Amino acid sequence: MTNLALYVQLEAKPGKERQVMEFLTGALPMVEAEKGTTAWFAMKMGPSTFGIFDAFSDETSRDAHLGGKVAKALMSKAPELFSNTPSIHKIEVLADKLPH
Repeated sequence: MTNLALYVQLEAKPGKERQVMEFLTGALPMVEAEKGTTAWFAMKMGPSTFGIFDAFSDETSRDAHLGGKVAKALMSKAPELFSNTPSIHKIEVLADKLPH
């Protein structure tokens, strides 16, 4: 079962919304290469509010993702794209419905 996740809410700087969308959609191939990431979603929740939700079956996979290419790219682009530093929340999944 997928029982661990990460949630990141992102607020684009004014005028950077398109670049944030391109960054998030461009991150998909990097995440697809991660065997331990069981689900990954890049979301647009408002005109300038975006988010990432990803899920894992174990702490090793979640830690690998946090040290992986997407997290490094996110933090390196943060000063350019986001109005504040991305806040990464470790969360626990209580139930899921994912294809197995």
